[in-house]
Amino acid sequence: MNPIAALADARPEVLWLDRIDRPAPAAALHDATSADLVVVGGGFCGLWTAILAKERDPSRDVVVIDAGRVAAQASGRNGGFLSSSLTHGLDNGLAHFPKQMARIARHAADNFAEIRRAVERYDIDCDWSECGALTVATAPHLAEEFEESAAVGRRFGHDIEVLDRDAIRARVDSPTYHGAMFQRDGEALVDPARLAWGLAAAARSLGVRIYENTAMTRLERHGAAMTVSTGHGSIRSGAVVLATNAFRSPVRRINRTIAPVYDYVLATEPLTESQMASIGWSGREGLSDTTNQFHYYRLTDDNRIVWGGYDAVYYFGSRIDPSLDQRDETHRVLAEHFFQTFPQLDGLRFTHRWGGVIDTCSRFSVSFGTAFDGRVAYAVGFTGLGVGATRFAGSVCLDLLDRPESEVLTLDLVRKRPIPFPPEPIRWAGITATRRALAAADANGGRRGPWLRLLDAIGLGFDS
Repeated sequence: MNPIAALADARPEVLWLDRIDRPAPAAALHDATSADLVVVGGGFCGLWTAILAKERDPSRDVVVIDAGRVAAQASGRNGGFLSSSLTHGLDNGLAHFPKQMARIARHAADNFAEIRRAVERYDIDCDWSECGALTVATAPHLAEEFEESAAVGRRFGHDIEVLDRDAIRARVDSPTYHGAMFQRDGEALVDPARLAWGLAAAARSLGVRIYENTAMTRLERHGAAMTVSTGHGSIRSGAVVLATNAFRSPVRRINRTIAPVYDYVLATEPLTESQMASIGWSGREGLSDTTNQFHYYRLTDDNRIVWGGYDAVYYFGSRIDPSLDQRDETHRVLAEHFFQTFPQLDGLRFTHRWGGVIDTCSRFSVSFGTAFDGRVAYAVGFTGLGVGATRFAGSVCLDLLDRPESEVLTLDLVRKRPIPFPPEPIRWAGITATRRALAAADANGGRRGPWLRLLDAIGLGFDS
């Protein structure tokens, strides 16, 4: 089917947020108030921080503010992949933290289990499904790397099987597949917006005050306390956690650490029984491919396919704007790739198209820090696979504020910061050159050219 025709009726809306049962917005803050802890950001990281703070100390007065609505940004726009990994995969973790990956892996497993328990404890209806993850190879040379990657995963306790071409096509039928790696544990799928809404409800049940459409305009220290100013009010607090994702921060170090990158996604109409039979996929696993410019895709509870990734777009000046949530060029490319992957679904139409901004960093995994003499803690740079890491990040931020003796604070993942991105115009030029080099490597059998080898040597990277 012509990709343009398949996109003709697609609404410029986020599938997960386009629901009649979306919670009504909470009131904005319109006066001066006080709290023991202010959390800035109503996405996953901010909500987990608030919940954990109340679970640790029910008497603690906690306020969450968000410039828009809960889950309206990255937390409600992603594909709903919830991985146990805290480091964007084991291979990336070993590249940056080789001596501590066993410890990090233990924290990752514990964090994943705690997320599962919280979903059960707070009765969060988020379509949680631990159906495993399939990483597929769309070229023969990519399939050759699976045995080594699987061995690494098994070394850290994961249940992983390598599938040849026939085995993967028997599970999910695409003519583009040459092999796959199936990880059965430590991977879940969720409806991300419903997870965030459920976390917000859980936070409120614990006594957390949540103000939406309340943007932080200034962050200042006044004696032993911090003041968070908003458009129509202020909050005086002993401690602050910044969970602002890709958005510009009053802490300059954060802005140097991350680059806001736009990721784009499509969602199809629900597949019929015959269409489902044509592709198989009875295990309903989450899927991704292994190219540098990779795709991720999964089934929803009503048998739509959510299909995203490939084109990570950085705009000059770290620009973030609602107008950038739609990008016709990228959506057309995604549609073309979809029908190349599943030609048997010719005629299927897309109902939703959207984009969203991700806070990528040079090491592809979350980093931490403090400001204002330890009264402010933050976590940024989640990049992809960051949904599960947000709970861990909230816990670390609270430890940075309250528990300096915590064992987790000795991890290099927490102590060490990624290499910052350079200022403009070098930032834009470098990211643009890297995107082109990644595309060239994919077209050249995965062989990394001089530019990518240089970045590898100095520990810099770019991804979504």
